[in-house]
Amino acid sequence: MYNILICDDEKDIVSALRIYLSAEGYQILEAHTGREALECVEQQEVHLILMDIMMPEMDGISATSKLREQYNIPVILLTAKSEDSDKILGLNIGADDYITKPFNPAEVVARVRSQLRRYTNLGGMVKKESRFTIGAIEMDDAEKTVAVDGEAVSLTPLEYNILRLLMENPGRVFSSAEIYEKVWKDVALGNESTVAVHIRHLREKIEIDPANPRYLKVVWGQGYKMEKDASKGAVSE
Repeated sequence: MYNILICDDEKDIVSALRIYLSAEGYQILEAHTGREALECVEQQEVHLILMDIMMPEMDGISATSKLREQYNIPVILLTAKSEDSDKILGLNIGADDYITKPFNPAEVVARVRSQLRRYTNLGGMVKKESRFTIGAIEMDDAEKTVAVDGEAVSLTPLEYNILRLLMENPGRVFSSAEIYEKVWKDVALGNESTVAVHIRHLREKIEIDPANPRYLKVVWGQGYKMEKDASKGAVSE
């Protein structure tokens, strides 16, 4: 079953699209701002997004651009006739198609089917890794568990999300601002010191000698990384 995320601040439109697509057997997820859409994609498996352009907090163009930094999920923009320039911009930054309001239900279903077929045929639906092993650290993202040397480690949600970000990208250096924006889902605006505090707590839980970390390294003047040399690779579950 495919999961379709409908993102529009007009609840009547979300309700109508839910009725059309549910009748076709799709599982429907809902969001009402671009920021909510990004959070949904982080937390759940999404196969296609119907994204309105004009929304509060974060518009559909900005959300699509941010989405394309990590995902190749098909995005169909929902646009008004007066938004021609936004359609072009949206397609240029990675949207796959657009539907003009008011829309024909049959057209919506046809375009959704078309994009899902293309996505599947091109191999876009390769399941993301859910298990990662770096040295003695094991993470099962499906179960939301972490173990070091076979012993379960209790992490706060923020500590867990920082560790997941770094374990998914071994060797890549993330600045404190990048970590804050990706984990806290907000603009850093001077909150980088908060990241340092959580990194320290995380080291105390996963490192044998937190003062001389084997895994979670600081790159002075640049940020933090998970040591790649200690990695045994990520295993898809």
